[in-house]
Amino acid sequence: MADKQQVHIVLVGFMGTGKSTVSQLLARRLDCETIDVDAEIERREGRSIPEIFAHRGEASFRKAETAALADVLSHEERKVIATGGGAVLAPSNCELMLDSALVVALTADAEQIISRVSQDASRPLLQGDLRQRVNQLMEDRKHAYDFAHLTIDTSKLNAHEVVDKIVAFLQQ
Repeated sequence: MADKQQVHIVLVGFMGTGKSTVSQLLARRLDCETIDVDAEIERREGRSIPEIFAHRGEASFRKAETAALADVLSHEERKVIATGGGAVLAPSNCELMLDSALVVALTADAEQIISRVSQDASRPLLQGDLRQRVNQLMEDRKHAYDFAHLTIDTSKLNAHEVVDKIVAFLQQ
């Protein structure tokens, strides 16, 4: 990893852990741009993520995700990058992130995640029994975020407290 003061910061973690909110606050604090990879995919593809999943399937979405992530990480100036929860499923994405960024994994317990995503119908992987799907996906991805340089449990923290922890890590 390059110098912590200059490098991109990539937020990874399960859906509902706060990546999008934290990325915006952190970018403001660090006076840099934030990029949400899911929003970048939607911009490039001209359709929403649920539409991509429905029309082209998860494999096609994952390819678009890798391409968007690689492009965003190629920028010279520092960015705070929020990834989708499944971006870590491809080992090549994890290597790409580790090579060009400080990777921060945000975690939360299942009850917090269920509470945070229960009103969001735009998450294609949560169709059906929400509690069962969240628990199954969390089990499937139990170690998927272990590669991160820093892990922060957001279950009992607000977004500002999470940002404070990341900034403190950067200043070490």
